[in-house]
Amino acid sequence: MLNRITIQRPSSAMFSAFTALLFSLFSAALFASDYVSHQVQSNKLVITTTDGVVEINALNQAAFEVHYQLTGVKQLPSFAIDKQSQSSVLTNTSSKSLTIKDSAKQLMFSTSELVARIDKSPLRISYQKPSGELIAQEEQGFFSKTPVQASEGASNAPQETSLNLGFRFKLQPQEKILGGGQRVLGMDRRGQKMPLYNRAHYGYETQSSQMYYGLPAIMSSNKYIIVFDNSANGELDIAATEKGILQFSAVAGRSSYLIMTGESYPKLVENLVTVSGKQPLPPRWSLGNIASRFGYHSEQEARSVVQKYQDEDFPLDAIVFDLYWFGPDIKGHMGNLNWDEKAFPTPVDMIKDFKADGVNTIMITEPFILTSSSQWQSAVENKALMKNKLGAPEKFDFYFGNTGLVDVFDSKAQDWFWQYYQQLAEQGVAGWWGDLGEPEVHPANGLHNLAGENVTGDEVHNVYGHQWAEMVYQRLRKFQPDTRPFILMRSGFVGSQRYGMVPWTGDVSRSWGGFKPQVELALQMSLMGLSYTHSDLGGFAGDSPIDKELYIRWLQYGVFQPVFRPHAQENAKPEPIFHDTQTKDILREYVKLRYRLMPYIYSLSIENSLTGMPIMRPMFFEDETNLSLIDEKDSYFYGDALLVAPVTEQGARSVDVNLPSGTWFNFWNDKRYQGSQKITVEAPLTQTPVLVRAGAFIPMVDAVQSTKDYHTKNLTLHYYADDSVKSATSTMYNDDGKDPKSLLNSAFETLSFTATQTGKQLNIELQRNGQYAEMPAQRAVNLVIHNWQSSVKQVYVFGKAIKRLANAQQYAASESGAWYDHAKQQLQVKFNWQENVELVIHK
Repeated sequence: MLNRITIQRPSSAMFSAFTALLFSLFSAALFASDYVSHQVQSNKLVITTTDGVVEINALNQAAFEVHYQLTGVKQLPSFAIDKQSQSSVLTNTSSKSLTIKDSAKQLMFSTSELVARIDKSPLRISYQKPSGELIAQEEQGFFSKTPVQASEGASNAPQETSLNLGFRFKLQPQEKILGGGQRVLGMDRRGQKMPLYNRAHYGYETQSSQMYYGLPAIMSSNKYIIVFDNSANGELDIAATEKGILQFSAVAGRSSYLIMTGESYPKLVENLVTVSGKQPLPPRWSLGNIASRFGYHSEQEARSVVQKYQDEDFPLDAIVFDLYWFGPDIKGHMGNLNWDEKAFPTPVDMIKDFKADGVNTIMITEPFILTSSSQWQSAVENKALMKNKLGAPEKFDFYFGNTGLVDVFDSKAQDWFWQYYQQLAEQGVAGWWGDLGEPEVHPANGLHNLAGENVTGDEVHNVYGHQWAEMVYQRLRKFQPDTRPFILMRSGFVGSQRYGMVPWTGDVSRSWGGFKPQVELALQMSLMGLSYTHSDLGGFAGDSPIDKELYIRWLQYGVFQPVFRPHAQENAKPEPIFHDTQTKDILREYVKLRYRLMPYIYSLSIENSLTGMPIMRPMFFEDETNLSLIDEKDSYFYGDALLVAPVTEQGARSVDVNLPSGTWFNFWNDKRYQGSQKITVEAPLTQTPVLVRAGAFIPMVDAVQSTKDYHTKNLTLHYYADDSVKSATSTMYNDDGKDPKSLLNSAFETLSFTATQTGKQLNIELQRNGQYAEMPAQRAVNLVIHNWQSSVKQVYVFGKAIKRLANAQQYAASESGAWYDHAKQQLQVKFNWQENVELVIHK
């Protein structure tokens, strides 16, 4: 299905000579226009050339959109840019903040953070900081024709290809390049060539160059991002074919790219999501434990599963219904889009009963309407399907049967598709799972209706899932304006996060090989704004039941990924409640830990929605001068406080961790480590290595059966003290967990924690700002100070000395007081927090 350039590369220097010859033939087809004139339109520089128009649009102070519009070259709309957010951003990038300098050979188009230098003949663009430091530069820039083929005698000539347009950039020798989306290639993707065509890779393990969710985008260690805003079947070549050349190419589509910079990697990500859209807050329940398998065959089975979670004392917030909800078999029923009444006789009552127990219902849908389904005729009559050149529905065979594909680009087709979502929403369904949305099979020459024009499957393949997510999100927001959508999908485009998309990493092998790349996959996606990327915990694909040790290790890791959702085929028993006693006993505590950590986890979600800061963060965020950290794919930060190093080797009972600078503590036993070295962390089967940064605050609560009962009226606040940390600050965010406009309307509170240590005195300040309707009037706080080496002389709260208690029993029975645990070397202080408070602790 995918047309790709196939190049056989000899190992000798002949390849370099051939490449040079080929490029000399190629260059005649490149964009070699000359400048004619220019004008400024609002935030946009419009350059007329001998071959068309080039527009440079200042999206904000650190980002440009560059759009080459050659005469006769078809253009598609931008899918990467969030047009809604741009309307407010543009007011902050007024023409007054832009400058243009015109000389005989160059134009300089500048914001306060980014400068485009345009050479006039031939027209080429490079980008630099206002100081003049080079950021990135086009090589031969835009091209719009297929490379000229070498003569028949050239045995290593590339095969014919339909990659007809693209861009070429120079890479500097020291640059490391991340990007391309979901791939298992290592963190630094320089030297890799990868298809840009979203495609399932069933049962992948430790290598994959093509997966469910590719991205035509790169991030450089030089702190810039380039997004090729093109939806078509294509290829990304990161100095694989030609040394030092980044090349994007596609069969068609929009000939534009976005470029942005930032003074730090987090700021770079923030600048990206400011352009492509920020992730709306998910409902808090979606961060809890989700029961899922392929799949629950009946209402009775689903009810028994939910009941068993309660009986086994496992918290649970949602249950997922895979394809058996609309048919008794895997094949032949896709597209029914209605409950199988024989298997699910009272679905509305079931959903209502689940909701009463705090368990939300998530439903799978697919965009394929089988000719054997009950909705086929309706889809045909309502012209809801992709068409062939004769205007009839494009029909084709795939694994599930003979089918058509919903044309999610067509507004009338959306109307037809949406009616089934609305019916389910009226029944109480709370979450949505869009599966096979690459789409898994997509006729290259089939036709979609995009804004009244026909476009082929190949032209818009990579934004099918993106468009589908937008349809579901926008219509849910209109139909249920007081509800936060939860939309689980495995394929999309740059910016799909703005539609609430929660991606997962597809049908991963149920093996140690499948587990190993999950950190890499999540980090690569998070850097491009898709922070909720997660895996089917325990692994999905395999012929035999899952290995016990692997299952435990994978679910331990899951506590520290954005979404906790075990999922697999039936023979794997993906839910922990169906495993042996030891496995249940270990994992019960981990699931409860997930709920105890909810104040910390939910704060990461709010921070992500405010700034784009990833929930899972790469190690190189810690030291931006150490380029070797970019290659680190086995450990990561979960928020700012926790460093996680999953156990991905069978039988391993320890893990080596390259510690950043500073002081660190073992989360499980408070063992202290000095940073800037490689350490070995013990990892018995009951513990996955997690380290805490000295100076960190970690807010926690008691575990609950579901987030329906979640509150922060009783807050346990852990502080990791160390003499090396003289001051530390942290922020916890909180709202009602369900209002979709809480951030927009500032209906949330910010809890600020500050610690200052001088000599033998530790001061801790707690401040709260903001408000929302259900905000606690006061909190009962249990402050736990770790690494406290001795007892205390006195503790003052609100300027008053509080009682020092002699033992744990007295402490547990008291509403306020201080107690020192000699065995754990922890000082614990209880008090009520209503107004801003300062604690003064004297050693």
